[in-house]
Amino acid sequence: MKLYSWNVNGIRAVLNKGALQKFIEDHDPDILCLQETKAQRDQFVIDFPQYEEHFFSAVKKGYSGTAIFSKMPALRYKDGFPQDIIDEYKVTGDTYGDPNAEGRVLAAEFDEFWVVTVYTPNSKGDLSRLSLRYDVWDRAFLAYVRQLEQSKPVLFCGDLNVAHQEIDLARPAENVGKHGFTNEERERFGDFLKAGYVDTFRNLYPHKKDAYSWWTAWGGARERNVGWRIDYWLASAGIANRVKSAAIHADVMGSDHCPVSIEIE
Repeated sequence: MKLYSWNVNGIRAVLNKGALQKFIEDHDPDILCLQETKAQRDQFVIDFPQYEEHFFSAVKKGYSGTAIFSKMPALRYKDGFPQDIIDEYKVTGDTYGDPNAEGRVLAAEFDEFWVVTVYTPNSKGDLSRLSLRYDVWDRAFLAYVRQLEQSKPVLFCGDLNVAHQEIDLARPAENVGKHGFTNEERERFGDFLKAGYVDTFRNLYPHKKDAYSWWTAWGGARERNVGWRIDYWLASAGIANRVKSAAIHADVMGSDHCPVSIEIE
């Protein structure tokens, strides 16, 4: 079974370019998780009859949003954090707004596992949203994944907006303390690993360099592969041994991110 995750940076844009259609034709995912769809469902037309689709869009049009396409019908979907997680971790928002209204977390239950896709809030260039990340969001998301795991293993993916280790970005020394590579964000990613979740790509390729999933649009960064690995698939310990491959598809164009994938047996 092939599972893919892709921050498309606007589903209407990748559809208009033909990029999403070509990607699906070439890669034929069994499950495809999208982030940053930036659209309400009635704002575009798609024709992928092989998939069941579920969108969780932001209240604000043209912003954020997640989706899951699956060849297997899901048993159920869960949009956003449940109220008990919101209350316990005080996920109430900040000056930028309420992250619960931004379509950032979507879970789908299947027979043997949960699939969760997440578009983690960006801490911003001036780190004005870092406190939301460190004190609230990342802690709440981990608690939510662990809550789901009480019923069956979890595979979670998405744009986590953090490079965990120096190997995960091209220029670590220049970016220490900057958004996406702060000690706080890296610590919270480490919390996932401490809780037993496996970074599937790094587990299989612990020393692989120059493996990135996002590039800035400036200065020919993608052509020169000056990038960051901020898109992930993580797996519960109980299902990680079924992950037989993990890949980053840097050749797939259409977004400033590229898809990342795993294959499970």
